[in-house]
Amino acid sequence: MSDTSSDAADGTNDVRDRDNAGRARNARPRDGLGRPLLYGADGVARQPEGVVRAPEETVVEAQALLDEGKPFHAHEVFEDAWKSGPDEERALWRGLAQLAVGLTHAARGNVTGGARLLRRGAGGVQEWASLTGRERPYGMDLAGVAAWARELGDDVERGGGNVDARARAPRLRAAP
Repeated sequence: MSDTSSDAADGTNDVRDRDNAGRARNARPRDGLGRPLLYGADGVARQPEGVVRAPEETVVEAQALLDEGKPFHAHEVFEDAWKSGPDEERALWRGLAQLAVGLTHAARGNVTGGARLLRRGAGGVQEWASLTGRERPYGMDLAGVAAWARELGDDVERGGGNVDARARAPRLRAAP
């Protein structure tokens, strides 16, 4: 990530974080829930973007991040699968990304956004399972994950406040 300056249309100097291709990218460190911190602060390492993983690898890596209380980072892993996977699985990975973002918002104390995204993600993975007839892709228990999301959405709305992302992390795969 590099800092580059350019003259803005209003004549001011626009200093923005940019990647090597010149796209604007915020290089500020982030906390475990993806919130930006001040430059120079100790943050949590970001997930690299655009990584192509096998679906099983995606599930394992996302679960590890969820277990560590890093749903924002898990969302980035699901997003990579959504963007790089086969078209017929895009809705599955998008729904899982929404669930992770919903947990992120709930952990940040955003009751409305957290509950809404948890329910949207639950609906997305259930609809995908129904349309494809695949209830357990890559060993995931989609019905169980959807039930977890709806229950957490209800809990968030009832209790308000921040949830503990690590304690409330879903189990993507049912216990053997």
